[in-house]
Order: sequence, then structure tokens, then C-alpha cells
Amino acid sequence: MTSKNQWNSNLYDTKIDFVSKLGQGIFDILDPKQGERILDLGCGTGDLCAKIKEAGSFPIGIDLSESMIERARLKYPNIPFHSQNAIDYRTNEPFDAVFSNATLHWIKQADETIETVHQALKKGGRFVAEFGGKGNVETISKAIENTLKEHGYNMEGRNPWYFPSLAEYSTKLETHGFRVIHASHFDRPTELKGEDGLKDWLDMFSDDFFFDIPLQIKHQMYDSIINEAKPKLWQDGKWVADYKRLRIVAVKEN
Repeated sequence: MTSKNQWNSNLYDTKIDFVSKLGQGIFDILDPKQGERILDLGCGTGDLCAKIKEAGSFPIGIDLSESMIERARLKYPNIPFHSQNAIDYRTNEPFDAVFSNATLHWIKQADETIETVHQALKKGGRFVAEFGGKGNVETISKAIENTLKEHGYNMEGRNPWYFPSLAEYSTKLETHGFRVIHASHFDRPTELKGEDGLKDWLDMFSDDFFFDIPLQIKHQMYDSIINEAKPKLWQDGKWVADYKRLRIVAVKEN
């Protein structure tokens, strides 16, 4: 399945900028070194690529979204960015590290993506990633599903996300020739900006669920989703999304 999500790079950089900001944790684990070549898989608008470059490394950013890549090039013209698919990306110059933040849960073809990472790395190179794990945005997902069903829509083929357990993803990595040296699955409640935070979140990330639904009806459905999610996610006057993340560090063994 290919996601139908329409990536709004301006919204991403303003109302959804927590994605890059909260990538600081996994960036610190990456710990880029002077002179390293690092592939940023799912680079978005390039903010973490820029931090990699500031550390003295040589980043290359890839993202399937052309709008994200265009904005990344405008913001950081001295970094190479390419609109390419993580499933089949290949390079003749292997990298010291592959880094990915908040991307892998958008790619259901996990084995193909892991093989891309394996092919991109030098032997002994490291794969450092954070993405949605089992149970991620469960309250929001359930509210979307309930609302679609109430309006007579079938859920089949609409959910674009892959939220694996720690054991499932670690096993896949080992099958593809990696040694997993760190893996954690943790709650990370995430504040969304302003009173419209959940609506902005839906605008940014939920196109796949509503791709064939007229705009006016979709906005009515948004109201139902927000009302259902509010008892759990509206906390002390702000929206707090129920994020659960996987962090993975793995080394290419062979």
C-alpha cells in the first residue's frame, strides 16, 4: 500500500514542528561524528539533516514527498535532498549510518525498507531509528474508525500505519543481518499546539482515512472524532496525543 497522505510542508513546519523537535532524543543516540556519511531516511523538511551537518557529518536526505523535499532544499541549499522511496532506494556509496525519525510507521513494507537500510550501510554501520510502536495513537485511531463506521464507510485499506511491537521489529532486523544493540518501546505523550491541535493533527496525518470522502462530510467527521477523543486527550486545557514510540539501534553484521 502506498500512502495517499498529502504532505503540507508549511503546516509541518509550523503547527506540527514537534516532530523534528522531539527527534532530538534519537538524534543524540545517533551521535554523528566528524566526516561520517549519514543517510536521513524520511527527512521531512530537513531540520535534523541540518543538525547532522552541524556536527561535521555529510548528510543526504531522502523523502517520498516532493513538497517536503522542495521545502528542505529551500531551507538548507547546501545539503543534498532527493525525493525517493525508502522501499527501493539504492546507493553505490555506502553510509556510516542510516538515521530515521518518525517515518518507518508510514511504510508497511517493513522487510523491503530494512533491506534498503542494509544495502545502504557499510559493514559495521549503524541503523538508528525512532517511530510509532504498538499502541501508538490508539485513542485517535479508534475514534477515526468508529466515526467512519458510523457514517457507513468500510475501514478496509484506509489505515496507512505500521506500528510493530519491539519483538516483531527486532526479529525482522536480525533476519536481515543486523545485530540489535538497543531497543525500547515507551510512552511519549505529545502536546499538540493550541485548541485546534487535534484538528491540525488530522489535517496533517489522516488523509488516507478520508481520501474518498467529500470535504464537508470529512470536517463533520472531524468533529465527531474530536468529541470522542476529548475525554482522554484533552488534559489541563491542551491536547496531548497518546504516542508510543520504538527506538532502535542496530549494527550491520554481514
